Amino acid sequence: MVAPPNAATIKFLCSYGGKILPRYPDGKLRYHGGQTRVLAVDRCISFAELLVKLGELCGTSVTLRCQLPTEDLDALVSITSDEDLANLMEEYDRASAPKIRAFLSPPKSAKKTSPSPSIATASTPRSFSEIFLLCCLFFFIQISGGDLSVHPPDLKAGSVSLVL
Repeated sequence: MVAPPNAATIKFLCSYGGKILPRYPDGKLRYHGGQTRVLAVDRCISFAELLVKLGELCGTSVTLRCQLPTEDLDALVSITSDEDLANLMEEYDRASAPKIRAFLSPPKSAKKTSPSPSIATASTPRSFSEIFLLCCLFFFIQISGGDLSVHPPDLKAGSVSLVL
């Protein structure tokens, strides 16, 4: 049963921590992974108050993008003000949709910055060749008894070589 537009509360179906990906075989976008929770709020909530509640729901500050009732996931609308929020609620009232479909993500400024390239290469290999070279280095350290004063042989795998 759909709540009338003058109901005191409105529900948001909030998804966060996942990704929007194409579905096989038709390529239609869908949300995969993460969490999905329902949040009921007073209809006269301000945008700022809503962001606080959404942040409490996720445990971090968020940006809000919503799916309009007649649109697919490729046309999400960013909600950034009281006016955007009022327009969104009006669209859902017009369509008699029971819940507002919301997608939450960390704000761009809150996303983790990547470490410097020298640290990233040493601690988080990003390619097969880097993993291979690190395994070779580990193997060399094992067979040399941990004596790093001995230089390893020049390891070659196609165009990849390791030189310390």
